[in-house]
Amino acid sequence: MNILHWHVHGSWTTSFVQGKHRYLIPVDDERGPYGRGRARTWDWPATAVEVTADRLAAEDVDVVVAQRPEELELAERWLGRRVPVVYVEHNTPKGDVPASRHPMADRDDLLLVHVTHFNDLFWDAGGTRTAVVEHGVVEPAARWTGELDRLAVVTNEPVRRGRVTGTDLFGRFAAVAPLDVFGMGVAGLAGEPGITPHDDPPQHAMHALVAQRRVYLHLCRWTSLGLSLIEAMQMGMPVVALATTEAHEAVPPDAGVLSTDAAALVEATRWLLDEPDEAARLGARARQVALARYGLDRFLADWDRILEDEVCASR
Repeated sequence: MNILHWHVHGSWTTSFVQGKHRYLIPVDDERGPYGRGRARTWDWPATAVEVTADRLAAEDVDVVVAQRPEELELAERWLGRRVPVVYVEHNTPKGDVPASRHPMADRDDLLLVHVTHFNDLFWDAGGTRTAVVEHGVVEPAARWTGELDRLAVVTNEPVRRGRVTGTDLFGRFAAVAPLDVFGMGVAGLAGEPGITPHDDPPQHAMHALVAQRRVYLHLCRWTSLGLSLIEAMQMGMPVVALATTEAHEAVPPDAGVLSTDAAALVEATRWLLDEPDEAARLGARARQVALARYGLDRFLADWDRILEDEVCASR
């Protein structure tokens, strides 16, 4: 199957392109938002092929996997014909959340796929068909050692996004132990007491560094479900997380500490720093849970079923 798919979310696409299909990734000279091409900091297989817009009409595209509303018009214009469309929604709704209408609401020409059941519940899609394919991740090579009495957070743009990513909570945890923040756009945290930013290291290097920290913190107030949380769990890290959005589904009580009480999470972090054996116990269970629920084989099998159903239904 030939799948047209834009490089938007690098971590998610890294899992998606591990499947059995051929993935056509638009590229342009500027490598702009609609022509970013292949990832440069993730490991993608050779079946993820860069293609320019002027070549797409000659490609035998079976299905479009879109992630932004404007991609639908681009696909029709570049291909010169209509093909089945599956629209992936990665994000929680914004604004007036209980009444948030999805941009693809009330359409009968596509399938809307959410990455969590929480998102499916909260977005108003009207009459549009929806499905949920939970995350699957490529298992990190690194394994948790917890050798450093330090804390790890992985997030993007924490200064700009502020309360969304729980940036205002970082100081409370940095008062307990040094806090290392990894991701894109974290340099703005430089100079904050107890906080060391690591601005966008390569993924494999980041995993190795994160795995040395004693505890992984997931402090996002409003996000679908951080792939970095799942990766930390698969590495065997003990996790401390805000019990918001989908986190309570991903982290059962015996695999981490979740609460909406920030003070309770600070105390749990202190406990895991003081009790390395308990940290190891939680981390081992977290790894078991994350491998079972968010394994790559299940993720790819779910996507195969959806894509095959949509292509077959269009014939």
